Amino acid sequence: MPDRNAPYNAFNFTVAFGNGDIEGGFSEVSGLGTEITVAEYRNGSDKRNVVTKIPGMFKVSDVTLKRGIINSDAVFQMFKNLQDGKVEDAKQTVTVTLMDETGANAVQKWVLIDCFPTKYTGPSLSAKGGGDVAMEELALSVGDIRYEQVA
Repeated sequence: MPDRNAPYNAFNFTVAFGNGDIEGGFSEVSGLGTEITVAEYRNGSDKRNVVTKIPGMFKVSDVTLKRGIINSDAVFQMFKNLQDGKVEDAKQTVTVTLMDETGANAVQKWVLIDCFPTKYTGPSLSAKGGGDVAMEELALSVGDIRYEQVA
């Protein structure tokens, strides 16, 4: 892939669930991130009065997905699997792929591993009319994240 100085647009992306059950175009993905906590300590025999910092635990942020409601119960099936104690059936790999301006070429991927739902928020419904889309929101706990630059 040639070097590029201009940033990619944030609106051209896809979301794919590992088993293919979750469908529909997602309009927003938020929370992609990792963090390494820092442990601070001072060695008692150190002549200098300074704190030493060392890397600690690795954490992955929860991710929130938003989409327009479609005729599918796959999201609720994930919750049902958790309620029935089928944790491994509820866990999924989710791949978020950023596309170039043409929408034909993937440029970067975030692979979210061992995801399971932690929260579902349904739409706000109103009889006022208008063209608003009924949106739902799904929060996922993410076990690990892998970043892939697509060549």
